[in-house]
Amino acid sequence: MFLCVSPNPAIDKRLTVPSLQRGQINRVRTVQSLPGGKAVHVAMVLQTLGAQPHWIGPCGGASGEDLRAGLSSLKIRATACATYQPTRTNLEIVEEDGTVTEILEPGSALSAAEWEGFESACRKVFAENSENKSVVLSGSLPANTRPNLYADLISGARDSGCRTLVDTSGEPLRLAIAAEPDFVKPNREELTHVLGTGINTISEAFAALQKLLSIGAQSAALSLGSEGLLFCPGKDAPVFFAPAVLLQPHSTVGCGDSALAGFAFGIASAYSPQDTLRLAAACAAANCLADSPGAARIEDIQDFQKQITVQPLAVDP
Repeated sequence: MFLCVSPNPAIDKRLTVPSLQRGQINRVRTVQSLPGGKAVHVAMVLQTLGAQPHWIGPCGGASGEDLRAGLSSLKIRATACATYQPTRTNLEIVEEDGTVTEILEPGSALSAAEWEGFESACRKVFAENSENKSVVLSGSLPANTRPNLYADLISGARDSGCRTLVDTSGEPLRLAIAAEPDFVKPNREELTHVLGTGINTISEAFAALQKLLSIGAQSAALSLGSEGLLFCPGKDAPVFFAPAVLLQPHSTVGCGDSALAGFAFGIASAYSPQDTLRLAAACAAANCLADSPGAARIEDIQDFQKQITVQPLAVDP
């Protein structure tokens, strides 16, 4: 059972243009409106892997209705918590050469009662009878949200016997790590912000990952973008490294979410650390070839799993 929690969901509007010209009129070739936010992408990839994810998040206004309809069309079970303010809309502009420009709204401020309704819905779903429950907490937090929201949800999920996986940034990430989640997946920039140290080499990435485990995370991965992905399945365990697959990406938006889905699925399925990392890296690579974020094809994932090599980094390189 995978519960994908999204405090700040969105409608993702994708525009394709020949070349984006600042300060000029740009003619759009195609337009897509898709359910978005990191947790939606995670749920989509989990579904592709054969799971039946359950999405939880606030929804409001016409864009919230579009989000619910989009999740329904994807056949993803959803618990939508009604809000007065509309769900945000994000803009993704894709150029012919593959350049992607993202314009992300901050998200509408929810009332205290709406936040209580959202958290109550989360606690209810966390407590549902099911073995091997994984709660995936991902994405930014909207305006006026207390930064310890994820930390509180981690504690509530743990009380209900759930495994917790987190992917966020800034102060919410720092507080979430202190709540000792089962798994955390920052990227280079996000972890640099939390630790206050640069991560420019594999050696520095190895040290940063070990530091992350020492301050609360029970297991962790670190994304280095085009350089690859590191995974440590627990304190005092070896670190494994998967180099990035060489390919021409259609778009890299959603690759981190796809990797998170791979980690969640592999950990819940009791895969070996090497196979878990291989699956996560394959999901990220397959997302690069997808028509939209989270729409990776199972055939591509399986092909990349055969290509990806995982290397142990048992000691500081």
